[in-house]
Amino acid sequence: MTTGRKHSAAALGLALALLPAALAGCGGGGGETTPPPVTEGDAAAGAQIYKDAGCGSCHALEAAGSTGTVGPSLDETKPEFDLVVNRVEVGGGGMPSFEGQLSARQIEDVAAYVVTSTSG
Repeated sequence: MTTGRKHSAAALGLALALLPAALAGCGGGGGETTPPPVTEGDAAAGAQIYKDAGCGSCHALEAAGSTGTVGPSLDETKPEFDLVVNRVEVGGGGMPSFEGQLSARQIEDVAAYVVTSTSG
């Protein structure tokens, strides 16, 4: 195979690999609803972590029945998944870091719980 054919074969392979993703965006229609926010954790498990970690002592979250006023109301701020993960991991604005107290999976779970509870 010559160099030109190698490049053509590679380009064809790449095009075929990307075809399903390109076709997934087709379908037009206009009647679609916005998909739920992308989360990587288990919101059901996150509900218990939220309670056990004491998140509600600082944060208001209607779904949890918490009315804390030290930190921002999560119902009002509706934070995105990545922001919740970051804040729980490293803290900020008066919030302590929970890294070392919660596993990476637990942090993802509580973030999923906050996001699904506030975006619905």
